[in-house]
Amino acid sequence: MADDKEMSASVNGNESLTGHIISTTIGGKNGEPKQTISYMAERVVGNGSFGIVFQAKCLETGEAVAIKKVLQDRRYKNRELQLMRVMDHPNVISLKHCFFSTTSTNELYLNLVMEYVPQSLYQVIMHYSNANQRMPLIYVKLYMYQIFRGLAYIHTVPGVCHRDLKPQNILVDTRTHQVKLCDFGSAKVLVRGESNISYICSRFYRAPELIFGATEYTTSIDIWSAGCVLAELLLGQPLFPGGSAVDQLVEIIKVLGTPTREEVRCMNPNYNDFRFPQLKARPWHKIFDKRMPPEAIDLVSRLLQYSPSLRCTALEACAHPFFDELREPNARLSNGRPLPVLFNFGQELSGASPELVNRLIPDHVKRQIGLQFTHLTGT
Repeated sequence: MADDKEMSASVNGNESLTGHIISTTIGGKNGEPKQTISYMAERVVGNGSFGIVFQAKCLETGEAVAIKKVLQDRRYKNRELQLMRVMDHPNVISLKHCFFSTTSTNELYLNLVMEYVPQSLYQVIMHYSNANQRMPLIYVKLYMYQIFRGLAYIHTVPGVCHRDLKPQNILVDTRTHQVKLCDFGSAKVLVRGESNISYICSRFYRAPELIFGATEYTTSIDIWSAGCVLAELLLGQPLFPGGSAVDQLVEIIKVLGTPTREEVRCMNPNYNDFRFPQLKARPWHKIFDKRMPPEAIDLVSRLLQYSPSLRCTALEACAHPFFDELREPNARLSNGRPLPVLFNFGQELSGASPELVNRLIPDHVKRQIGLQFTHLTGT
């Protein structure tokens, strides 16, 4: 990552308040000139247990940025910062740089300066919900495809599991309809054989193995969350709106039916307390509208499986027929504008089979990239 992303200054004061100006210095390494950058805090756009996110304007360039300010424990490195430094993908929020600041009581804060994207998918869902409308299918396809593309990248290239995928953590530029995954505060590189906390991920989007207390889970927990997001975009409301962890499981059972002993073993081999209401699965086509395309229902069914290993991967999801409309040579937004760039794949294809790569890249794109494509697939 470029040196300009290095932390290089401390700033005093509580700068998160609207109207405050934050100045920091970047550069100064390897003989580079030092450069001062100033940000004017404009408004708070997010609040949580982690700290706050505010929109700011760079006074030198006029560029809008988002600054996430988190309390830093001096004993540890910040995992979110470590992960964001190595990620670089069109569907993942990018880190511009970062700096420390201290308050008058000597509390240390880490400030992550990121690109600013005006809306979250949650706000887009609420817009349609308040207007009593369903999201047009072209946008469901466009948003979900980019979510899967972002997941395919983070799961395979840096090997990161997001662990809190939900509409609030998916950003949408409603002018271009480009989507970016954000908030890597719960993210982690999962290592086989190492245990992880199971109390993770927001409830409506929490994979069943987490509710069963699994500590050796995989990136397929993100795939479950993405399945919940897809179902929510299609239905206009959450599919599993549980009021508590136990209630969450009941909501899942009401749709998928009671898991078999084998399915419970696949989720958490150490789980013994097997007492659930015995319910049959509801057919997916009865959960969705009669006019729902069968490809949409098929994709939901491949994502929301009890057995983590049976869920499709993010890259397989991108190749699903539900997204074929996006691969048409003349695909356009409803206003006639072009779609965002969707097929400029990179390292996330390195482990994919030639057949999968072939399905992912439409013929008209293959013709454009010609030799590059044959090099990519090794054919």
